[in-house]
Amino acid sequence: MELFGKTAIVTGGGSGIGLAIAKAFVSEGAVVYVCDRDKNLVKELRDTDPQIMGMVADVGVESDVDELFDSVLEACNGQLDILVNNAGIAGPNGPMETITLSDWEATLRVNVISTFLCTRRALEVMKKQNSGSIVNLSSTAGTHGYPLRTPYASAKWAIVGMTKSLAMEVGGYGIRVNAICPGPVSGPRMDRVMAAEAKTRNLSEKQIYDQFVSQISLKTFVEAEDIAQMALFICSERGEKISGQTLAVDGHTESLSLLT
Repeated sequence: MELFGKTAIVTGGGSGIGLAIAKAFVSEGAVVYVCDRDKNLVKELRDTDPQIMGMVADVGVESDVDELFDSVLEACNGQLDILVNNAGIAGPNGPMETITLSDWEATLRVNVISTFLCTRRALEVMKKQNSGSIVNLSSTAGTHGYPLRTPYASAKWAIVGMTKSLAMEVGGYGIRVNAICPGPVSGPRMDRVMAAEAKTRNLSEKQIYDQFVSQISLKTFVEAEDIAQMALFICSERGEKISGQTLAVDGHTESLSLLT
C-alpha cells in the first residue's frame, strides 16, 4: 500500500476531484481528513465513506483553517504527511469590465488565499518532520490564457508561481511541492462552467462542449479519477524526486481560447 501510515488533508474534498483523491489515498492505506464548506456534502460523506474523516470548514477563512488543522493534528498526534490544496471555485464569466470587485476577490480568496493559509499551517509540522508532500490544484487555465474567465485564470497562474517558489524554499527540509493542472473534468462543476459560458456567449451548451473538445488532442474530457492517480503517484515513494513541477492531466489541451 503506497501510503500506509501516512496522514493527509484534502481541502474541498466533499465532491469531485477532492473526493476522488481522498478515496484513492484511503485505498492505499492513508488516514485521510477532508474538509468542505458545504455541510450537506460532509454529512453525506460521513454516511457513505466512514473511512474518510469529514469536517466543515471554509479554508478561505483563517479561523476555519486554524480550527481544521488543530483538530486534525490533535487526532493524529501531530503528524501530517500530505496536504492537497484542492478547494476552489470557478468564479464569474464575462468581459473584464463587467466583473465586480467582490467576485474577483472571492475567486482569489477561495483559490489562492486558502492555499496560502493551509500551506502555512502544514509547513509548521512538515519542517519539524523534515518530510512532506504538498499538492496544489491549478488548472490548464494556469498555463494558458482564458478569455472571459480572467479571475479564475489569474488565480490558477498564481498557484503555479506559489508552487515553484515554495518548492525552492522548502526543498532542503525534504518537503516536495507540486501543482496538478487538470483540463476540463467531466462532472457537475464543468457542466456549470459550460452553462455559464454558453449564456455569456449566447451559444448552446453543446456548442461550448464541442469547442472545448476540439482543442484537446485526445478529443475527450478527463475524469476526476485521472487527477487522483496523479496525486497518488507524486505523494508516494514512486514520486519522491518530483518537486516544483506543473503536471498537466488534460488530454493535451492545446488552448482555452473559445472566442472563434
